[in-house]
Amino acid sequence: MTQLKPKSTARSGSHRGARRASKRASPVTWAAVIIGVVAVIAVASLVSLSGRSGPAQPDHSPAVRYVGVYEPNAIRSYAAVDQFAQAIGRQPNLVSYYSAWLEPFQGSFATSAAKHGAVPLVQINPTHISLAAIASGRYDSYLSAYAAAVRSYRRPVILSFGHEMNGQWYSWGYRRTSPAAFVAAWRHIVSVFRETGTTNVTWLWTVNVMDLRHDRIPSPGQWWPGGSYVNWVGIDGYYHKASWTFAAMFGPTITAVRELTGDPILIAETGAAPSAGQPAKIADLFAGIRDYGLLGFLWFNSDGNRDWRLNSPAALAAFREGVKT
Repeated sequence: MTQLKPKSTARSGSHRGARRASKRASPVTWAAVIIGVVAVIAVASLVSLSGRSGPAQPDHSPAVRYVGVYEPNAIRSYAAVDQFAQAIGRQPNLVSYYSAWLEPFQGSFATSAAKHGAVPLVQINPTHISLAAIASGRYDSYLSAYAAAVRSYRRPVILSFGHEMNGQWYSWGYRRTSPAAFVAAWRHIVSVFRETGTTNVTWLWTVNVMDLRHDRIPSPGQWWPGGSYVNWVGIDGYYHKASWTFAAMFGPTITAVRELTGDPILIAETGAAPSAGQPAKIADLFAGIRDYGLLGFLWFNSDGNRDWRLNSPAALAAFREGVKT
């Protein structure tokens, strides 16, 4: 389905086969063989446990594979992404933009991203569009044309549809559109791309961090389209306060996702408000990605409802330190 990821989050590795013992093996040789077999069984057990969905403990993966950015004007000019790269000392390898329904695939932006070593991540937003109409095939001509453009691009593309659907703020979200309608639309979109032979897509199912107080942002399970329709899971969450930590903010949602799938997880939107203490939160973010064995994260470098931009030498220094790995 995708060229970007392994299907499981379990760490890959090789296990050497045990050599056959000689017919005249000594007791010492037999003891070594027995110890080796026990060791192989133990390693296999650990690998099996690491591949289970919903691990109780963080994975302590040493690498942050993806560091991405959203810059609000990147479609018109890649210069803002270049400025961000210079500030953090590394070109981001994911760059996102938000696409309105019926908007075509931004191939020139994707090409610019590829030239800079980045994969485009497109958040398709069906604002005030009937998800039932999407599922029924009313927009198939648009979807087919979009799929053809992505296929012609030939390089990897990450597509997400209707992100943060377990929140209440979008027309396709919680209490506004039924989870069943969302699932049907998601499956139909993926099916159209498959029917057109578009195989260079990673499907990113993106949810918001849960807030179970008064059922404000519920667990995302009822919106899950099924493992055959998803490649990666995205989780969005922001550091609003100095007291917030990665484990407290993202941990419960990661656990809920792991009950659904073992697919790789990307923090698809995040940022830290200056009042939350950006340098400390950036360090906490990198540490959390490593501790939980996630793919990486995408920094929302914009001043939308809050100013999430990296805005101090100390914050930039923390980011540069994080990307050294």
